[in-house]
Amino acid sequence: MSALETIKTYAEEMTAIRRDFHIHPELGLEEHRTADIVAKKLESWGIEVHRGVGVTGVVGVIRKGTGGKRVGLRADMDCLPMDEMTNLPYRSQTPGKMHACGHDGHTTMLLAAAKYLSQAEFNGTVNLIFQPGEEGIGGALAMLDDGLFERFPCDTIYALHNRPGLEIGKYCISPGPSSAGGAFFDIKITGTGAHGARPEVSVDPVLVASHIVTALQSILSRNVPPSETAVLSVTRIVAGEAYNVIPESASIAGTARAFNSDVMAKIEANMKRIAKGVAEGFGATAEVDFRVIFAPLINDAGPTDMIADSAALLVGESNVDRKKPPTMGSEDFSFMMEKVPGAYIQVGNGDSAQLHNPAYDFNDACTPYGAAVLATVAERSLQT
Repeated sequence: MSALETIKTYAEEMTAIRRDFHIHPELGLEEHRTADIVAKKLESWGIEVHRGVGVTGVVGVIRKGTGGKRVGLRADMDCLPMDEMTNLPYRSQTPGKMHACGHDGHTTMLLAAAKYLSQAEFNGTVNLIFQPGEEGIGGALAMLDDGLFERFPCDTIYALHNRPGLEIGKYCISPGPSSAGGAFFDIKITGTGAHGARPEVSVDPVLVASHIVTALQSILSRNVPPSETAVLSVTRIVAGEAYNVIPESASIAGTARAFNSDVMAKIEANMKRIAKGVAEGFGATAEVDFRVIFAPLINDAGPTDMIADSAALLVGESNVDRKKPPTMGSEDFSFMMEKVPGAYIQVGNGDSAQLHNPAYDFNDACTPYGAAVLATVAERSLQT
């Protein structure tokens, strides 16, 4: 039987595991319960387990034969800080926490792949990397800082994500750039407060913030080459609490995205120049905190072909889109791929609500397809 056919026989067990994770979601770097379940499942299948890698990360190691090749398979475990709005019998039981991105499913996929690989024949080492804190919390960097690839060397590394709107049994992958690098920024403007009826004695930070927001849009149109793709979105402005008070300060926050680290650096430099210059022009001051949270995710050519070919072996070439356009969303698996060549594929989640939506639910029918492509790419990379 193929990996897909074998893993489908685990369906009842894996669905129960996934729905348990969904009932008990945990935020980034707090996945103690999830990590404990993962570790115990791996141990029950005779897999060597290492806990606490990057705070709450887990690494399972499967060694077979005498081969020196090493493959890494990675899944994320954390949930999002939001309320679930479904009536599912296994809906989140923790207010303000929800698996709205399908990481409960990704963790289950890698567990299913682990169970299969524990019984499979290959020649080399598979490192099963269960990562905490993907949702902007720095989980990949935490594992790297804890010596992930020094302790568990990998020649190539692979990961996946479910894709709402793509049919069950289909895959897609972007050659080269796949997900944009992402940064968060905060700008604090300090002026002079006053009565709302006496603006002439104020330095109005609300007015300054408004001009900064408008001026920031010139960065993409006048500082970034037209050949580059980038996004700069202001998503929050906060100032004052009263109708008749001009506040002392205001704050601006948002996100920037780009596929090129040099472009991201250019956005940061110009943001600082504009915010400082505009503020000073009004007699105020501005401080910018610009934080790169995600590196650009660039799929390497060899691993991209390897995992796409593995998917095609499972479902046929017609069900694998090898030319998916890149997305401006971000993924911190990118930090691991800066260290080790790899690829990141997407697997169909069927007709579900979109990611990060309170009505979202991971489709359990997706699990065998994600697990099987991970298992197959490992087997093919470590052929005896």
